[in-house]
Amino acid sequence: LRSLAKNTCGLLLLSVILISISYLSVNKDHLSDYLQSNTSLKQTKPIYRAPLPLELPNRTFLQHHLAFPRNYHFILDDTDVCRSNTPFLVLVVPVAPSNRKARDAIRKTWGTETLVQGELIQTHVSMENLQYHDLIQSDFTDSYNNLTIKTMVIMDWLATRCPKVSYAMKIDSDMFLNVENLVSMLKSPGIPKELYLTGMLMWNRPVVRDRSSKWYVPMEMYPDPHYPTYTLGMGYLFSIDLTSMLVEVSKSIEPFNIEDAYIGMCMKKLGLSPTQPPHPDQFRAYLGKYNRCTFSKIITYILDSSEQLVTFWTDLKKPPC
Repeated sequence: LRSLAKNTCGLLLLSVILISISYLSVNKDHLSDYLQSNTSLKQTKPIYRAPLPLELPNRTFLQHHLAFPRNYHFILDDTDVCRSNTPFLVLVVPVAPSNRKARDAIRKTWGTETLVQGELIQTHVSMENLQYHDLIQSDFTDSYNNLTIKTMVIMDWLATRCPKVSYAMKIDSDMFLNVENLVSMLKSPGIPKELYLTGMLMWNRPVVRDRSSKWYVPMEMYPDPHYPTYTLGMGYLFSIDLTSMLVEVSKSIEPFNIEDAYIGMCMKKLGLSPTQPPHPDQFRAYLGKYNRCTFSKIITYILDSSEQLVTFWTDLKKPPC
């Protein structure tokens, strides 16, 4: 995998579903921490001075702020993925560049779906990229704190490469995804085709101020005590029209390192709110002990390992309960 300035670049695993379902995978980053002392950058507005160091891109010019996606460029891209066949759904999976095991597990399981409710699905990730043709890579630093950058890069990629698809979903690489149940939900009556964001909703969540926490956000970066309603980042679904709207409104929203809450802030600025899914219990974090009949009814849940994904998927493909 390529790197810039001795840092691993943001990697995106891409896969396409022909129907209807297409998935794109992107590796895990989070909004970084850099030098407040670097004043040599020219930009359209003063750079946001975070209390933590921010990993600035290797640029002499920044638009708006660090997380604005057009400050970054693709090293690997597939501009035609949604042109030859317009997918119904694009699935975006953050996955670390070094985590080949997770990518391969997805390719062996829900990434191999070929027919969903009569809809043809084709999966499309370098030697690895030459073989699979499903990787996308951008030139931001791949670090935990840069996930907000990565998420906004994904939104801009979808807005510019796949503007005619119906829906997209951002789903983490450690998640199980039941594509059949997801498509059933999207085809059920009353599901909006526009201005739609859904998943596992978080209401009135307090901002973590404990410096020892992974989710610590200082007052200087986000002064409000609570986040607006947002969808948990493990897996959320949205209509494609939102992607360009989120990119545009993000110009006026300073970034912070909790990417799912940042999307919630963008939605609030747009005057919109996430929507509860028709069956909220289908979007789950953990389900406890594995039970095939119970697991067959959900859409997402968190797994412990890539091996577990393959094991559960194989078992769930047996005759239904």
